[in-house]
Amino acid sequence: MQLQPRIARLLWYPRLFQSFICLLIIIIWATGCQSQLKVAESPRSQLGMVVSADPLASQAGIDILKQGGNAVDAAVATTFAISVVEPFSAGIGGGGFLLVGFPPTTPQAEDSYDIQALDFRERAPKAATRDMYLDDAGKVQPRSSLDGHLAAGIPGTVAGLYTVHQYYGNLPWATVVSPAIRLAEDGFPVSDYFVRSVKRRQDVINNNPAAKAIFTRNGEPYQPGEVLIQQDLATTLKRIAEDPNSFYRGEIAEAIAADMAKNGGLMTLDDLKAYTPIWRKPVCGEFRETQVCSMPPPSSGGVHLVQILNMIGDTNLKRWGRQNPDTLHLLAEAMRIAYADRATYLGDPDFVTVPVEALTSLAYANQQRQAINMKKARNSTQVKPVDEATLQRYLWESPQTSHLTVVDNERNVVSLTFTINGSFGAAVVAEGTGIVLNNEMDDFAVAPGVPNLYGLVGGEANAIAPLKTPLSSMSPVIVTKDGEFVMAGGSPGGSTIITTALQLVLNVVEFDMNAGEAVSEPRIHHQWLPDKLIVEKGRMKPATLDKLRRRGHNLDEWDGWGNANLIRVTSNGMLEGAADPRREGAAIGLDN
Repeated sequence: MQLQPRIARLLWYPRLFQSFICLLIIIIWATGCQSQLKVAESPRSQLGMVVSADPLASQAGIDILKQGGNAVDAAVATTFAISVVEPFSAGIGGGGFLLVGFPPTTPQAEDSYDIQALDFRERAPKAATRDMYLDDAGKVQPRSSLDGHLAAGIPGTVAGLYTVHQYYGNLPWATVVSPAIRLAEDGFPVSDYFVRSVKRRQDVINNNPAAKAIFTRNGEPYQPGEVLIQQDLATTLKRIAEDPNSFYRGEIAEAIAADMAKNGGLMTLDDLKAYTPIWRKPVCGEFRETQVCSMPPPSSGGVHLVQILNMIGDTNLKRWGRQNPDTLHLLAEAMRIAYADRATYLGDPDFVTVPVEALTSLAYANQQRQAINMKKARNSTQVKPVDEATLQRYLWESPQTSHLTVVDNERNVVSLTFTINGSFGAAVVAEGTGIVLNNEMDDFAVAPGVPNLYGLVGGEANAIAPLKTPLSSMSPVIVTKDGEFVMAGGSPGGSTIITTALQLVLNVVEFDMNAGEAVSEPRIHHQWLPDKLIVEKGRMKPATLDKLRRRGHNLDEWDGWGNANLIRVTSNGMLEGAADPRREGAAIGLDN
């Protein structure tokens, strides 16, 4: 590389060059030696926007919008496409949650979005038992809830997508499934991340002949750029396009049940026949004159997102600054409190009583906010959920993944998060179907106080029971103001999902960031146990980290996590989208 003339001349003068180097070192030190993450691009469109974890999936959604589909049609197409191109993170062998929102039809329609929540999360088979992962001594059998057929819950993705499409879709069902069929049948070039995901689970994948045959070449991973064709999955998707009920009552269901019976799994044909998605009321709260809505239990996302925003209250974080130690300390302490409550109170509301109104009440948030010492972090052993009797006092005041966000020309919006849990789920494929099965049973509390894959601790409320839904952190979000769309988004990331969604909302609503800035900003995470404040490695000033340590935070630096995306509306009414630069997603706007 040719040096610029002025810099080249410095090299001839040793003293000047030494001074230049010293000045450069001082500048680097003063900026905190922060590594730079490229800020995500923020494409804009007036007509529609699709953002997902993969460019091919986002394009599938855009193609459906171009055919006259609405946000629901595009979201269904994008979700099926993700099931093909991201089999390590989400798929039709798993489940999830979605929010769907529609603007007021008339000025008299109470000036609010109509936001609905659909639970299509996996559920425990009828034969599941509370102690199914314990040995004779009452100890958890290592990885028994993570690897193999016994780890799989009843999938809900196909039923969820068909249900929302039947209610709100415009285009024929077969049309919205067709892009995924093409991707499975014609194949697509695998990415570096895809290959790394296979390598992380290679031993378990190779133990399952069906998974090994699809995702490896005779037991060895594909190379980046090689084309992966999934013919069995293409055949399965064609059957779903013709009759989605075949997944639960027809040939597909029979194949899944037969594979389960052959390999020691619990899921039966009766389990599949009994599966039904559930419409639920979203959890919503007010923050900075906006309405923030997310998923209710059995997701813990909406409850704790609103709970933390309530604890922030009218504190002017913008005046402090996004990376100010005071801002980070307050967020960490509020997160600590919320996750302590999660471990005790959150579970499937069809099996346990979840005190949603109390946990999301302003009175409870004010009481918890007073317990936060802005000069010193509390030890997590000091942060305990209040007893149930005390919590009742607040009732009068009014518990690996992929996310996609779609907004159409009418400002209909879908925010959808779905999953198979860990990378490649249970690392097994139902023979002859191409379907990667989830390992969602690990999201139950397999034993009281025993952490799951993501280090989350649970108790009685999240114990295993037949047909019960495991607790989740998935937190699709829709934010509105006075009947106008503000933003929607979400992220994968296990236990970090809630705090990532929180920071997306704050970045847009509180700190006025554009979409690219909001998904690119450094993140923090605290989940009560383990007692660590996780920060993004190399992305904050050493002086800031030192101040947090002096307040008593036990810092743990991670490489960037999550794969967030969002769509927001700009001041001039344009849609602006962005996908997380930490991964390989894409935001695509609809052209004229």
